Amino acid sequence: MGTMTATPATNRPKRVLLAAPRGYCAGVDRAVIAVEKALEQYGAPIYVRHEIVHNKYVVQTLERKGAIFVDQATEVPPGNIVMFSAHGVAPTVHEEARVGRLKTIDATCPLVTKVHKEAVRFANEDFDILLIGHEGHEEVIGTSGEAPDHIQLVDGPDDVAKVEVRDPSKVVWLSQTTLSVDETMETVDALKEKFPQLISPPSDDICYATQNRQTAIKELATQAELVIVVGSKNSSNSQRMVDVAKQAGAPAAYLVDFASEIDEAWLEGVSSVGLSSGASVPDVLVQEVLEWLSERGYADVELVKTADESLTFSLPKELRNRDLRAEAAALLEKE
Repeated sequence: MGTMTATPATNRPKRVLLAAPRGYCAGVDRAVIAVEKALEQYGAPIYVRHEIVHNKYVVQTLERKGAIFVDQATEVPPGNIVMFSAHGVAPTVHEEARVGRLKTIDATCPLVTKVHKEAVRFANEDFDILLIGHEGHEEVIGTSGEAPDHIQLVDGPDDVAKVEVRDPSKVVWLSQTTLSVDETMETVDALKEKFPQLISPPSDDICYATQNRQTAIKELATQAELVIVVGSKNSSNSQRMVDVAKQAGAPAAYLVDFASEIDEAWLEGVSSVGLSSGASVPDVLVQEVLEWLSERGYADVELVKTADESLTFSLPKELRNRDLRAEAAALLEKE
């Protein structure tokens, strides 16, 4: 009886497993359209505090249309319009804009706004709030700013040991929306062990899009020898997708902004490539990667669908029946 030999990867059909859902979530879509609509309605420049979403391509495209990205609202000349990014801002930033005689458009994702409101409500009830998230992330800074005296950051399970609260019966956890579900629950479990009376937020704070993209990437990771996630290095949800792919068993997983960043050496011996993108990534970048892979023999594309997404958010109210440019000019006359 002859011995069986495995089919070499070079002889196996090459294919791409394309995740669905992927790319833009409803909050990102709303924020990007809000900048475009503001430029259309009020003309350039429209100032935007921080990157509207964490994606290099999106930011560069909007800059070409007349958006000016600044680190702080205080950098914007008086009498102008400033937009706040999808990640949300602390109340102090709204105050800076008011003092600086600026009109504002708030493009904060409604799911982030929900977490802000929860923080305010629990602070008013004098709870200690344990915010699970990554230090320095814009969303964490914005949420913490809603109730700085009541909120302490818990950056993963290793942080739990040093957490101290005033009253163990009045403790609640909230979360940055873009974390991995597994990562958050690991931290929650550790917190519950330390504080058995820990209260969970009224609804799950991990955003639906983050969950859906992670579920899809887990499915890809079981079938693909290489996983490529399109997204920027400063995008928390994109970074998490790479981590989730590796944890789910993908032999290799990488994050790239553009097709040109893919290293051909990654494809050596690989027949199945899994492809997805973070929640702030336009699909044009995914199509470019598909084209790049097709040129290298990976022309067969199979959709791996794990959820349907139909949620949409209405545009910020400041873009409806207002002339913000005239309102901003009027602020200068009050000097």
